[in-house]
Amino acid sequence: MVKLDLPGFDYQVSKAEGKIWIFDIIRKKRVVLTPEEWVRQHIIHFFINQLNYPKSLIKIESGLTYNRLQKRSDVVVHNREGKPWLLMECKAPDLQLNQNTILQAAVYNQNIRAKYIAVSNGMKHVCYEVRDNVSETELLKSFPEYR
Repeated sequence: MVKLDLPGFDYQVSKAEGKIWIFDIIRKKRVVLTPEEWVRQHIIHFFINQLNYPKSLIKIESGLTYNRLQKRSDVVVHNREGKPWLLMECKAPDLQLNQNTILQAAVYNQNIRAKYIAVSNGMKHVCYEVRDNVSETELLKSFPEYR
């Protein structure tokens, strides 16, 4: 896997069924190691180890409905009241972040209503704070620390 612009972490990989698997500390199971999963695992560990996000308040691949279609958000971090606080969409490192990738997260957030929306391909990261008026956002210089 490619080196990302995120801190490294101690990961457990194994090979089975002709695939490479990585242990996910949130889901507490092995998952197939795809380029997107590589980014997601780095993000999860960065959130927990550097930004103090409580592991117990992170949910992976939450289901949501948009225009009657079933979708999945990559990472949702909740606040202590159990409400969505940050929505994170992870992309493979070779995918460029553009308006469409950011729009995907914004569309998902119409349903989730998190205070922060973020997108990362492991090389570039963008994070927006959503204002009280849902159509108004502010681009942040970094991910917010968990308080």
